Parts: sequence; structure tokens; C-alpha cells
Amino acid sequence: MNLRDLKYLLAIKEHKNFSKAAKASFVSQPAMSMQIKKLEEELGVQLIERDKKQILLTEVGSRIALKAKSLINEADFIKEIAKTYQNPFAGEIKIGAIPTLAPYLFPKILPNLSRQFKELKVFLIEDKTNILLDKIVNGQVDCGFLALPIDNIDLNKELIFEDKFYLAVHKTNKLFKKKITTQFDLLDQDLLLLEEGHCLRNQALAVCSLKGINENQDFRATSLETLRQMIENGNGITIMPEIAINRKSKNTRYIPYGKPQHFRKIVFVYRKTSAREKLFTEIKKISKNTNYYS
Repeated sequence: MNLRDLKYLLAIKEHKNFSKAAKASFVSQPAMSMQIKKLEEELGVQLIERDKKQILLTEVGSRIALKAKSLINEADFIKEIAKTYQNPFAGEIKIGAIPTLAPYLFPKILPNLSRQFKELKVFLIEDKTNILLDKIVNGQVDCGFLALPIDNIDLNKELIFEDKFYLAVHKTNKLFKKKITTQFDLLDQDLLLLEEGHCLRNQALAVCSLKGINENQDFRATSLETLRQMIENGNGITIMPEIAINRKSKNTRYIPYGKPQHFRKIVFVYRKTSAREKLFTEIKKISKNTNYYS
């Protein structure tokens, strides 16, 4: 049994006539009849009902044809995968990014990717660091943009840019007119942070590590946009990466945080065993040459 025989069976199901099925399959009628007969002998069951008017599949023949359709589709999909790797700049690619990066990075790089690789279909995936790393390692996602540290030794990690940290304060806050802020300025302030699971939360806690700094325990944001809106309306202060800054705000000021200024490192991550190195090299070039702060 092979895919050719199963395709013959599907053709017979569709056309209900040996001559038409053979013509559609670009094979002679005697050759198709012989292959179907051999298939019946191999499987030990009758697949078709033969009469002078039409050819119908038996019940078992119909069930096998249904499965055959699925197998042939899978075989075609495998061929498409192979074609994708023959041309590394075509086919599908799944690119991931962490939530504190995706809304600001994806809109910047996607137009450039689409313009440069017209045969490439890009799927964007947004998830927290640990989930995204698992998906990349397991092959569910091809590559991603994340923030260091990343400990997995099976992944390639290349620096794309350094994203500086700013202290976001409302215009009514006493820190509003400061030119530079440090962790000492956070004393007696209501510090708002993201919920557990966001790497930016851990990074913010690391650069705010000083006894006396009080994180608001009653509020944990699910996104940077929520944090930004809280500050915009006079609720507390927060650490904001430069890529997420709203420079048009009249109510919030973003003050460089740290001396020297603290930052996070954004890296492009993919499996060392991936066969799409050529495509990843081009994505890295596009990512490094993109202006994320305009």
C-alpha cells in the first residue's frame, strides 16, 4: 500500500466511475483497476462495489478513504515544510515576544519583515518569559525577543538593543522636576509593579533593592499600559522601560533611573539546532536597524 493507491481510491470515490477516475489521475483504466484489486487483496477487504452504471465504495472502503484523505493531506504538508527549508525566506514562522516588549516591538519590525520577505507568513505570539522559552525549546515557536537573563544553554541569544529604565512620576509628585532618580528617591513612595511572572517585575525589584522602598501590595498590574494609566492619573510611581514611554503625555514625566542609568538587555533567541539560521540572521539585522523610540 502506498499513497498512490490511496489517491486512486479517493478519485474513484469522487468520480464513481473508473474511466473518469483514471483520467483525473493521469493513469490508464486497466492500471488503476489492477492497483485497486491489489489493494483489496493486501487489506483483505472489498473496497468498492462494481456494477455497470457506477462504482461505489463499500462501508469499509468509505472509512479507509476518509483516513486516506487525512494521510494525503499530511503528506502534502510535509512536502510544504520541505519547500520552506529549500527557500528559508518562505513559508511560515512563529515569532514570540514577552508582554512588556511585544506591543512596542512587533508593530515596528513586522512591516519591514513583510516588505523584505513577501513569501513569508509571520505569526506573532505574546507570552511570559518561562512559557515562551518552553515553546521555543519544544519547537512550538521558532524564535523570540526576550530580556536577559536566560539560562538555557540550548538556545542562541544575540543582543538586539539595551532598553533604558525610567521612573514614571505624575506632575503632582515631588520628584517631577528631578533630572535623575536613584533608588533613594523611592523611599516613602507608592511603587507600582507588574504581577508575578513578568521578568520586568524581577528586574524592577532588582534595581529598586533598598530597605525602606514600599511596593504597593494591593495592586499588581497585568500590563505596562495599566501601569502607565495609573501613573497618568496620579496613582503612585513605577519603573518604565524606554520602549514603552509615552513622550506626548502632559501629566507624566519619565526621569532617567539610576546613575549610571539602569537598563535591560533585549535579545533575539532561537534553538541552536534550528535549520532556519539564514532567516534568523536577516531578522536580527532588521531588528538591530529598527528605531523603537520614534
